[in-house]
Amino acid sequence: MYKQKFKALADTKRLHLLNVLSNKGETCVCDLTEELELPQSKLSYHLKVLMDAGLLMKETRGTWSYYSINEEEIDQLLSEQLCCVLKPSK
Repeated sequence: MYKQKFKALADTKRLHLLNVLSNKGETCVCDLTEELELPQSKLSYHLKVLMDAGLLMKETRGTWSYYSINEEEIDQLLSEQLCCVLKPSK
């Protein structure tokens, strides 16, 4: 059950992506490409891994997809120490 989630977290690019979304909140995929300096194909791969693990939520508006952290899943996974990294205080 948790294996897929922790495997998704075991990549520095995906951790960076989660950190960006934690800080910015819901973000358009078009803005993530620039922010992370990743080609769209690689970004899509990392988003899919995180989506499949249930760590992200996606909403489609017109032709654009907006991603946000699935806070309920993150809260269940992370220790108090890790929450501070992926969920900065607001």
